[in-house]
Amino acid sequence: MSTVSSAAPHPAASVVKLALPALMLGATAIGFAPIFVRLSEIGPVATGFWRLALAWPLLWVWMLWEQRQARAKRMQVRRPQTVQDWVQLSIPGLFFAADLAVWHIAITLTTVTNATLLANFAPVFVALFAWILFSHRPTLTFVVGMVMAMVGAITLMGDSLSVSRDHLSGDALGLLTSVFYAGYILSVGRLRSLYSTATIMTWSAVSNILILSVVSWAMGESLWPQSSYAWSVLIGLALISHVAGQSLITFALAHLPPAFSSVSLLWQPACAALLAWLLLGESMSPWQGIGGLIVLAGILIARRASQKV
Repeated sequence: MSTVSSAAPHPAASVVKLALPALMLGATAIGFAPIFVRLSEIGPVATGFWRLALAWPLLWVWMLWEQRQARAKRMQVRRPQTVQDWVQLSIPGLFFAADLAVWHIAITLTTVTNATLLANFAPVFVALFAWILFSHRPTLTFVVGMVMAMVGAITLMGDSLSVSRDHLSGDALGLLTSVFYAGYILSVGRLRSLYSTATIMTWSAVSNILILSVVSWAMGESLWPQSSYAWSVLIGLALISHVAGQSLITFALAHLPPAFSSVSLLWQPACAALLAWLLLGESMSPWQGIGGLIVLAGILIARRASQKV
């Protein structure tokens, strides 16, 4: 008699070893996001809508291919069937829609550096919410690594940071973004024990697209790009930052603690600062190299603490 493999087999050691490189590569890919948003010719929320809308067909094809491969290998892939399943899969989309809408607006009201750095204060909220909701109390070593990584990020982006009353509203929205992104990381981390990366990315995008389309309409933004340049920016945002970046992060969250993952994502501000310097002419100094090294040291310390848990 033939048997069908379990829906959630233990991942191979080689796959687990790929989690951290995937996370760092994903952080690098989403480092392009604020650049694409700044270059976009349509409104910030409409830009977020197209990020998901253009990515969704590829995510759908990926999910169907994954299901076909599973059938060929006589493996089961969990699919959403009940109302509870759909609700679970919509939660990351709700958080990510709020994250994108608020962050994209913040980018237009403050500097790319400010918006990106403040949005990446998510590790604080991930650790706090994980402690409150799931009783995952962080170790002292992990907290030291997290604080070091955040200090490194601030040092790295220090010369580009702009403290001004004119940027106050944008900075506040950047910090609010980190709260929503913390909710996204935690919800995806919980779902990855139940669903594959492709399933989560595809179905969570549906609620994301619906919400962003409504918010964009309510804000009076035009949804339709008017030039080939505008379309190329949106396609780049969808393919690089979402399909590649977010998928790599979602994959990694199946094998790494959410709190550590959020610390590792502090690599994103480093990438954003470098790209803003290269593409937008925002300032960059030698101190930022030191800040980058501090970020990496903090990530390594947090990683060692996570491995001991």
